[in-house]
Amino acid sequence: MTPKEKAQELYNKFYNTDSHGNSVKLRESLAKQCALIAVDEIMSDLTYLPYGLDYLIKIDYWEEVKQEIENL
Repeated sequence: MTPKEKAQELYNKFYNTDSHGNSVKLRESLAKQCALIAVDEIMSDLTYLPYGLDYLIKIDYWEEVKQEIENL
């Protein structure tokens, strides 16, 4: 899955369509915040991996996902 696709997937999972009382802008903002928190948690767990090529590839991937979320 590309970073852009993963960003959209995370955003969609956190976008709450059940809360009709909230504005679309508020729901979009909350979805972004939640998705960014999820990515930060994933990246935090990656620090337990041994430093090497695999680690760098995963960090780069999640950094790109984070950028894509911010661009939504």
